[in-house]
Amino acid sequence: MGEAERGDAAPRVWVSYWCGGGHETRPSFADSAGTLPPETWDCPRCGLPAGQDRANPPSAPRNEPFKTHLAYVKERRSDAEGAELLEEALSALRARRGR
Repeated sequence: MGEAERGDAAPRVWVSYWCGGGHETRPSFADSAGTLPPETWDCPRCGLPAGQDRANPPSAPRNEPFKTHLAYVKERRSDAEGAELLEEALSALRARRGR
């Protein structure tokens, strides 16, 4: 199988991207009129975002620490509100059990 059987290959353009770790990535894109390559590309070596400006690579995204369900609840409710809600729930439970 050669080029003649599959048809002509589409013209390609290679774009250099650099990450904060100094790695260069050169993916190829179809060279079609009116389309531009993406501004950023994920570095296949370290996973950091890479940009086309070697001197100013994009900064790493800030990861939020994992929060438990209780942490989210405590953000919405004060300790006094939590105690009040707990007492209401316990009262309803006791009433259903007949105490």
